[in-house]
Amino acid sequence: MIGRVRTSDRGLVVDYLHESAASIYRRRRHHRAIVTMIVVTLMLFGTVLYAASYVQGWVGTTGHKVVASTSCNVATSNQPLTLSGVTLNVYNATVRAGLAASVANTLQNQGFKIATIDNDPMGKTILGVGEIRYGPSGLEGAILAAQRLPGATMVQDSRMDASVDLVVGQGFRTLTVPSKVVLSTKAKPTTPHC
Repeated sequence: MIGRVRTSDRGLVVDYLHESAASIYRRRRHHRAIVTMIVVTLMLFGTVLYAASYVQGWVGTTGHKVVASTSCNVATSNQPLTLSGVTLNVYNATVRAGLAASVANTLQNQGFKIATIDNDPMGKTILGVGEIRYGPSGLEGAILAAQRLPGATMVQDSRMDASVDLVVGQGFRTLTVPSKVVLSTKAKPTTPHC
């Protein structure tokens, strides 16, 4: 800052301060930075507050509860599960080439729906006849598949669909065709809101 001292017409000493442009710019930039930080902090605080109130259910919800509709009742069925309603993935856990394909062909001729034919994606060595892998919603299909592969180990996993994996092991010789079996499904909802 550069100052000059002058005397006014009344005889008083007056000090005029002159600021350079750079110091004015620095001062304004400093004030702008403070204001910007305050605004950003308030916006962040508001966002956190809104998110917390949304999680608590104070905002963003209509207040309507989900009620089972008539479409949920239509989705339940007491009809028996047929082979065409079971989706199988056939995997080979042996060193015999083409075994999964021949087993899948036989199962498809029996009426199963085949989705995947491949080597075992888990890479396990299965010394027994095989494994039947299924999720909670695929139990009925797994039972139907296990009837074709007696002695197979039933393994429940965490899959969300009703598909069933039939994994052929070292002890596999042939598939069996059981006599006419009717397996009825339990009446259960297909959607989580029923």
